[in-house]
Amino acid sequence: MQFRTIIKILGQLVAMFSITMIPPALVSLIYKDGGGVPFVLAFIFSLVIGMMAYYPNRKQNGDLKAREGFLIVVLFWLVLGAFASLPLVFLDAPKLSLADAIFESFSGLTTTGATVLTGIEFLPKAVLFYRQQLQWLGGMGIIVLAVAVLPMLGVGGMQLYRAETPGPVKDSKMTPRIADTAKHLWYIYVSLTVACSTAYWAAGMNWFDAICHAFSTIAIGGFSTYDASLGYFDSPLINFICVFFLIIAAVNFSLHYAAVASRNLKVYIRDPEFKVFLAIQAALILLCFSVLSSQEVYQTGDETLDQAMFQAVSMSTTAGFATDNFSAWPLFLPILLIFSSFIGGCAGSTGGGMKVVRVFLLYLQGIRELNRLVHPRAIYSIKLGRKALPDKVIEAVWGFFSAYALVFVIIMLLLMGTGLDNITAFSATAACLNNLGPGLGDVAAHYGDITDGAKWILTIAMVFGRLEIFTLLVLFTPTFWRG
Repeated sequence: MQFRTIIKILGQLVAMFSITMIPPALVSLIYKDGGGVPFVLAFIFSLVIGMMAYYPNRKQNGDLKAREGFLIVVLFWLVLGAFASLPLVFLDAPKLSLADAIFESFSGLTTTGATVLTGIEFLPKAVLFYRQQLQWLGGMGIIVLAVAVLPMLGVGGMQLYRAETPGPVKDSKMTPRIADTAKHLWYIYVSLTVACSTAYWAAGMNWFDAICHAFSTIAIGGFSTYDASLGYFDSPLINFICVFFLIIAAVNFSLHYAAVASRNLKVYIRDPEFKVFLAIQAALILLCFSVLSSQEVYQTGDETLDQAMFQAVSMSTTAGFATDNFSAWPLFLPILLIFSSFIGGCAGSTGGGMKVVRVFLLYLQGIRELNRLVHPRAIYSIKLGRKALPDKVIEAVWGFFSAYALVFVIIMLLLMGTGLDNITAFSATAACLNNLGPGLGDVAAHYGDITDGAKWILTIAMVFGRLEIFTLLVLFTPTFWRG
């Protein structure tokens, strides 16, 4: 294990990350909100520590192997999450404990959207902007940005890319060079953010709110600049814009790239995961609309459709924006929406959850086993579109599912051990492991009232969810450290 090379890379990345403290400081200067000093201090501290780690090891240029790649990815998220909490620790008002600051920063960086803060609209503009910016950076995976930069620094990025990229088929690249792949992803990401910001502004938001909400929409994060989230604006048009861009952001970015490169929208129609994703969204919206209509929760059909569509898409894509208190909805809807977050977005998207393609493959595998019971000697292959998948992919999906279930149960039991009730522990685990945000019970509104121990456990759950279980779990195997 090339630890000095790893320290060098982490030092470089922390030094680069320090630059992200400058925009909030500038926002503070523009709005004169008095919240800029913590960001200046955090910038200096991060830059100095980063350079101290980099400079003594600057001549280390060993080739990264898969093991180093996994370790760097995990350390990168843990280290960056810690450094991202610095401005929140330095804040005078509100005064946050270390657990609260770490929870908030990791929630932003992993695009979970769970918050310990209340009275959000009264916070300095710099803090509001910083929270949204964290989600935007985390949404695409800061590692992908680093992969575009690292080759220039003399370090190959393929191992990092494989460890970070969601989905079961890790080796597929959209362009021959990994740096080109990362750059193209970011071009698309930035373009979508600009389009979303403009749409929000045209719908009635001021530019500050429009940019901030575009950051968390394209990142499928869920942070807002108001306690009432998007419900503050009380605008069906803004809700629709949010739903539209959430669906785009929850689609595999490889498809976006293919559509842009070929200038052909048929790329989407030919993708089986995309079709399953849209079918799931349509079914959820229809089900929510039917139940809310039959229970007469809202006064008009238009309002019912607006609320059903917004909450169904927001929860199932793991954004976690709110226009109403969905936990107070009738019958099974709150639990249904929490369960929908387990599916999440498509592989290669900014969404959380297990990913549509994995759930779809589990379904196809279940159908194959049922067919084998009827015809034991028949040979059935699992196809994704027209392509038959090798059994190793199906095995990897089953392995992921079993590891996911194990981690979920352990985290939930640990939370119950801190004193949380069953519903709160279950929904908080689901919300953080799926990078969703809002839960039920004591965490329906915010996470500020749970114990510090529970916050630390949920912070680990967020990292597990963002790194899709295996990337973090592999570090706990003796084989990883032996070779």
